[in-house]
Amino acid sequence: MHHIRRGTGRPLVLVHGLSNLHNWDPIVPALARHREVLAVDLPGFGQSPPLPGSVSVAALTDALAEFITGQGLDDVDLVGSSMGARMVLELARRGHAGNVVALDPGGFWSDTGARYLGVTVGASLAVVRRIQPALPALTRSRLGRTALLLQFSANPGRLDPALVLQELQNFKTSPSLDDALHALVHGPKQHGAPAGSLRGRVVIGWGRNDRVTPPAQAAHAQELFPDATVHWFDRCGHFPHWDKAEETTRLIVETSAP
Repeated sequence: MHHIRRGTGRPLVLVHGLSNLHNWDPIVPALARHREVLAVDLPGFGQSPPLPGSVSVAALTDALAEFITGQGLDDVDLVGSSMGARMVLELARRGHAGNVVALDPGGFWSDTGARYLGVTVGASLAVVRRIQPALPALTRSRLGRTALLLQFSANPGRLDPALVLQELQNFKTSPSLDDALHALVHGPKQHGAPAGSLRGRVVIGWGRNDRVTPPAQAAHAQELFPDATVHWFDRCGHFPHWDKAEETTRLIVETSAP
């Protein structure tokens, strides 16, 4: 899996959702002042080739586990966003010993919530793919960024135009994105971890203004992971590391401290 390394210290692995490793750009420099940061492109996203078989959340999680083992990082601390947050929670459920921060994880929705995800995100993908030639101009405009990313951010107009442009171009260039979205919507939901079974600290972060995985899903996440702590981000959408970069950095550093 393609990845980047920044900083020094105890390693920390960042796992994106339906995106690529550059989704983490707003917080990588700050995290790298405390830790060695590895941000990965999951198979079929960014610069990593797709899996040879069918795409599922379980298969992507297995590939992430193999990457961690192959890098000699068996007890590494993990941070995930959206689908990536679900994946790091699954590794914690399987017995991963490192600390875990899961930001607005998928998989805790009802059947209605899953359909909502498929319809809304699917529609966004379709629109963005049709207007790719116009994206450079649109993302330079505060109004354009707001129109394009209001579903994902509570303050899209304030986001870095370069961050927004690469995110939206990734919707067109990552070959596994559609299959991964289908797996999220139609595949199994996330299983839980009984009380006392987690080996590391687990914090689930949730934006109070999340329009992708609505905040009401956090109650079900805590039911399934009773040993996890829930951290709420005020005035924050689906990506806390975009809307609340400093608070997210602080949460990650404190959760993953020895």
